[in-house]
Amino acid sequence: MLSPDLKKYAIIVAGGSGSRMQAARPKQFLLIAGEPVLLHTLRRFHAFSPEMPLVVVLPETEIAAWQDLCRQHQCTIPHRVVTGGSSRFQSVKNGLAALEAEEDGVVAVHDGVRPFIDNVLLTAAYSTAAQRGTAVVAVSLKESIRRVRGGSSKAVDRSAYRLVQTPQCFRLPLLRRAYAQPESSLFTDDASVVERFGHKIELVEGSYRNIKLTTPEDLVLAEAFLLQESSVPKTS
Repeated sequence: MLSPDLKKYAIIVAGGSGSRMQAARPKQFLLIAGEPVLLHTLRRFHAFSPEMPLVVVLPETEIAAWQDLCRQHQCTIPHRVVTGGSSRFQSVKNGLAALEAEEDGVVAVHDGVRPFIDNVLLTAAYSTAAQRGTAVVAVSLKESIRRVRGGSSKAVDRSAYRLVQTPQCFRLPLLRRAYAQPESSLFTDDASVVERFGHKIELVEGSYRNIKLTTPEDLVLAEAFLLQESSVPKTS
């Protein structure tokens, strides 16, 4: 279990556009079940730990739009909004700067357009990072894969691979030190930044429901997930 002495934090990166979603507005602002995707994501973290400091990283040009949405949907979840950078690396670095007064704890970096995290997944990720320094959520591949080189392809053993999701959790001092490195084109996510810094990455079992909303088909699936959740009786 996560030590009560280790504080929890979350940096929610929401810098996507609506290009692959074929939408007129950024995908984090699209509505599912009548509310913005980003609000659903915030609510999951807040429900998991109401005292957790939440940092939302947005492009500067989208901050006013998010503030308007918060007013429209009466969002009362405490969170700090910071301006993102020109890359995900810079955006996460800006998010970390918002926590500069904090000394230690476990911080999760999460995609703003993954609104289906749950308490079981979050507990596992935060607890593992508290004990081992890192915890990256990932799932096994369901389908066969092939490696393509030039004009040929070859079957690859899918059991040797995992699909990486977020949250990716780290001890706060470790993530700070890792992000003090110069940015590299080899950095594809936070785990790759920490790994380049020389720290082993621990994998935590993820969920196939923890989808990243990227294309119009994902919105259909998201609505179905929310409808299913609303129809399940709550237990006391």
